[in-house]
Amino acid sequence: MSRLGDVEPRVIDDHMLKQAVGEQGPQEEAGQLAKQEGVLFKDVLSLQLDFQNILRIDNLWPFENLRKLQLDNNVIEKIEGLERLTRLVWLDLSFNNIEAIEGLDSLENLEDLSLFNNRISKVDSLDALVRLQVLSLGNNRIANLTNVIYLRRFKDLRTLSLAGNPVAEQDDYKMFVCAYLPDLVYLDFRRIDDHTKELAEAKHQYSLDELKHRENLLQAQQEDEQARREELEEHKVRLPRPGGQFAKAAFVENLNGPFLFESMYAEDVEGSKLACLPGVGELLETYRDKFVIICLNLFECGLKQQEKRKAELDTFSQCVQEAIQENQEQGRQRITKFEETHLLSLSAIRDASELTTLETRLVACRERVAELFNSLMMLEMQLAEQLEETISLFERNIADLVGLFVENVQSLMAQCRDLENHHHEKLLEAAINTLEKTVKGELDEDLPDDVRALFVDKDTLVNAVGASHDVHLLKIDSREDELVTKVHAWCTHLLDQGPAASPQIHRDEIARNRKRVKEISQYADHAQRELDALECAELLD
Repeated sequence: MSRLGDVEPRVIDDHMLKQAVGEQGPQEEAGQLAKQEGVLFKDVLSLQLDFQNILRIDNLWPFENLRKLQLDNNVIEKIEGLERLTRLVWLDLSFNNIEAIEGLDSLENLEDLSLFNNRISKVDSLDALVRLQVLSLGNNRIANLTNVIYLRRFKDLRTLSLAGNPVAEQDDYKMFVCAYLPDLVYLDFRRIDDHTKELAEAKHQYSLDELKHRENLLQAQQEDEQARREELEEHKVRLPRPGGQFAKAAFVENLNGPFLFESMYAEDVEGSKLACLPGVGELLETYRDKFVIICLNLFECGLKQQEKRKAELDTFSQCVQEAIQENQEQGRQRITKFEETHLLSLSAIRDASELTTLETRLVACRERVAELFNSLMMLEMQLAEQLEETISLFERNIADLVGLFVENVQSLMAQCRDLENHHHEKLLEAAINTLEKTVKGELDEDLPDDVRALFVDKDTLVNAVGASHDVHLLKIDSREDELVTKVHAWCTHLLDQGPAASPQIHRDEIARNRKRVKEISQYADHAQRELDALECAELLD
């Protein structure tokens, strides 16, 4: 629609909105009261702004609960300013000067859209309108039937108007629309009968089968992509930040994100150039997402394995301490019991009046001292054996944990290499396709000079792709070697030199054992000397 007479184009302002709300509200007593007190824009459900010579849509954000908006018969050139009207169900933009469909991404609840009598030549940018049921695009400039195929994504679309477009003049127009939009009920304000649908489907069956196959493949690809992105986000939320001490102790620092992937390209001069080729951007994005997920899995695996190693260390230390404490407690109990009996025995020896009785009691007392000595030494031997078994079990468990972690690292790094190999094949294919188009003069994109320099001949191009591939593989291999080397070095240090190292534990145990044996021997010798002294004293008496 052109400008209304000689009236100057207008922009939606507060005065226009208040006037429209007031005029369209109830006219009875309640309506008059509402006019006096004012109406909150957020309470308005329907708004009519037709025939206002509006050039630009603006200032509608307060109408957050608006369901129906009428903007027909104006001079609007661009769809905009509707972002906040998320509850909108019905929108009329007919008889304006709109050239492109845009600005509708937030209108997910929209069911009825009229763009009749504008200047639109392409049907697109409607993807967000998942509930769309009625679409009026008559009297525009749509000339290609492929626009109809775009509308297949709207599963609830039942009414479509394309009359008055160049496309509607084509001989196969009606059959094409009925075939490719089988759920449509009304076309150009006329009901589609079942017979027409059957004829249309039969006529375009082969093309429809091909299209359905491609749509199924695309849907599966999109579902996989969505699942991968959800998994990626889940990892990002769940995992800690890089560079932490725990991640460093787990040998997986800087693996909970794109750090390794970015480092591959930081030193890849040829890869940066090849990223400019047509279609490579999408390949890189897919490659990056999959690569990062593997890194996140490796990061999470590292943290879990570090927790298991720490738990094994804690368990080992606790077992050693508990064994020593239990052994010491048993020794104390036996010594306490011995001393109680020993004191009574000493009293009995002193009270003995006959030599035979004295000698008998002395022998019995010496036997109890020897029995105590043997009992304490047996406890010490049992402790040594128990600690030896605990140390051996600990060494096996740590070695198993490290071995399992290394296997997981190698498996996940192999997946990274597989991804890189797959990306390399796709990149090489895209590069050669671009080279062929360049040779034939069919390349539409303008490439930077340094990129064009790669297309001198096929060998130069293949070498560039190969060089990029080699840099990436080297980076992956280096990170794997670094990780495996560090975890093996940690294990070796732990078992050979660390506080939980077997040699150190053995040295500590030997020192403790010697000290304990010395204490037992000294205690037994003291008891024997005490008996010898008592015997001498009694004999002298």
